[in-house]
Amino acid sequence: MASADHPLDRIQRWMQAVMTHPTGVEGGIDSDEARQEIDVGLGELERVLTRSRSLSAADRLGVYCGAYYARLLECLREEFPTVVHALERELFDEFAVGYLQSYPSPSYTLNDLGANFPRYLAETCPADEDETGWAAFLIDLATLERTYSEVFDGPGVEGRELLTPERLSSIPPGQWPDARLVPAPDLRLLELRSPVHEYTRAVRREENPSIPTPAETLLAIHRREYVVRRHLINRTQHTLLNGLIAGDTVENAIGQSAEHAGDDLDAFAADLHGWFQTWAAEGFFQAVVLSD
Repeated sequence: MASADHPLDRIQRWMQAVMTHPTGVEGGIDSDEARQEIDVGLGELERVLTRSRSLSAADRLGVYCGAYYARLLECLREEFPTVVHALERELFDEFAVGYLQSYPSPSYTLNDLGANFPRYLAETCPADEDETGWAAFLIDLATLERTYSEVFDGPGVEGRELLTPERLSSIPPGQWPDARLVPAPDLRLLELRSPVHEYTRAVRREENPSIPTPAETLLAIHRREYVVRRHLINRTQHTLLNGLIAGDTVENAIGQSAEHAGDDLDAFAADLHGWFQTWAAEGFFQAVVLSD
């Protein structure tokens, strides 16, 4: 298919520039990236690619481009199945094609393909004009599914020693205020505008759920034994975890979260003990760093 007038590696780079160009074959051929490799126009294409008995060089290249985008669409459908369910496939594909044109993948791995999809939806979805929160729901749904992907594919704690409830209980009370907890690399916090985790769970059970009513939804997401887990948390817990993940001392993180705890400080103190024990048992933290 390729002409012998150009080295193979240069033809490969040229084809990549043409095939991944957001405006299609013609725009890709005329792009600076492609012309830096092989300086040809559409009418000179047969200097690089031979024609077949029934297809011109441009038509043959178009087949490759179409197959490339078809594969990317398939990958996006697999990563965002509940968004596909909510939009239905035809409308999802329209959004996905627009996304691929606005955010061409710069990575060698398909794991990064959907990284900016929630952002693209936020940039292109019409603003909500009623109380259904449809646009916010779609954006949060994509955000949740992308987070699941990142947690599943990213670094985890499997095979590592973690901070246990027993280790927490052994720390002298006087060392707690200045202690810092080292979060697991897979621990993520999300602030969402509706309980999209319930919608996602229902779709994965092959149910047909209704769009949930908007409501503040805070989640802690992590991976344990290669299974992604999510925990519904309240604002006090979210503030506390956010401070600990950011590297605050236990005292400072508790102080920030106490602003959301209400007036019953005894109940708050009792809750803290239970939260730390539960989070340690779930593997939220790798270690504790104590002040000298």
